[in-house]
Amino acid sequence: MRQMLCRAAFASAFALPVLAATPGAAQEEIGVAVIIKTATNPFYFQVQKGAEEEARKLGNINITTAAGKDDFDDQTQIAAIENAIARGDKGILIIPTGQGVYSAIDKARQAGIFVIALDAAPDPLDTVDITFATDNFLAGKAIGEWAAGTMKGKKAVIAMINYTIDVNDANINRNQGFLDGMGIDTLDAGKLYDEPLTGKYSAGDYEIACSEIGHGTPDGGRTAMENCLSKNPDINLVYAINEPSASGAYEALRAAGKEKDVVLVTVDGSCEGVRLIKEGVIGADSQQYPYRMASLGVEAIKKLIETGEKPQTSEGRDFFNTGVELITDKPVDGVKSITSDDAAKICWGN
Repeated sequence: MRQMLCRAAFASAFALPVLAATPGAAQEEIGVAVIIKTATNPFYFQVQKGAEEEARKLGNINITTAAGKDDFDDQTQIAAIENAIARGDKGILIIPTGQGVYSAIDKARQAGIFVIALDAAPDPLDTVDITFATDNFLAGKAIGEWAAGTMKGKKAVIAMINYTIDVNDANINRNQGFLDGMGIDTLDAGKLYDEPLTGKYSAGDYEIACSEIGHGTPDGGRTAMENCLSKNPDINLVYAINEPSASGAYEALRAAGKEKDVVLVTVDGSCEGVRLIKEGVIGADSQQYPYRMASLGVEAIKKLIETGEKPQTSEGRDFFNTGVELITDKPVDGVKSITSDDAAKICWGN
């Protein structure tokens, strides 16, 4: 099981030099390709912004950005990787669409390009040199602990709205972290949907009424919630993989006249999500930091090229943790959180 990760200072992200620095390397321009899934998603836009602003701050770094048509556009990512190889780039920051791009990533690494995955670790992990990401298990655990405290001992009738049914690091870890935070035994933490559908959580009885796929979109979240309500109209707790899914689920709940009877939790922490918390739509939200993922990634590649020091995973983890904070305006005793006013100062997106 991937356990809760302590936030690490960036200074600790680098180990002893493993490559010899090249004389004069500091004066050479360092090409870095930033490959995101789409240019329209605010999360991915923050990745691009973080990389570009860090490059301007550090100097002698040339950023080239590529974005696909949608979250599953393998061909655009493959073409962008091949272009990075042709340009002689030194590093790639990529949010992989999936296994369809792994062979291209391997080709880039064989060409000497240092590849950092952002947002979620690929499977297997050694597909890339290192991953900079949110501790998604911790993000899920925080909203699970808050939800358990908020239910105050009454029966939790739970709707689970995930991203996909296939293997996805963030999908699995957020789901399992939420259940673990609720005090529900996940059995195999790396496997979805094997936990008992009924039993005890940390403060009472629970029932998992449905597990639906929302594809991380408002439309998908709404359809998933509609399906869940058709299975059990007594649902009073909704876990949604991200804010777009949560907003879609809320629309379905409102259409059914049940929005005031249900606690809704999710992961993202965008400025739009913070607004929804302030309005009482979302009860709690774990905030992640895409800008930080990219800016630290650019800094890591520059340091690697100029000093030979490779970035290292956080202590006890198989990736570098970029941090997470629980946001809520209804704090629960014993669960660390920040308010929506505090979160608005550090949120991403508009």
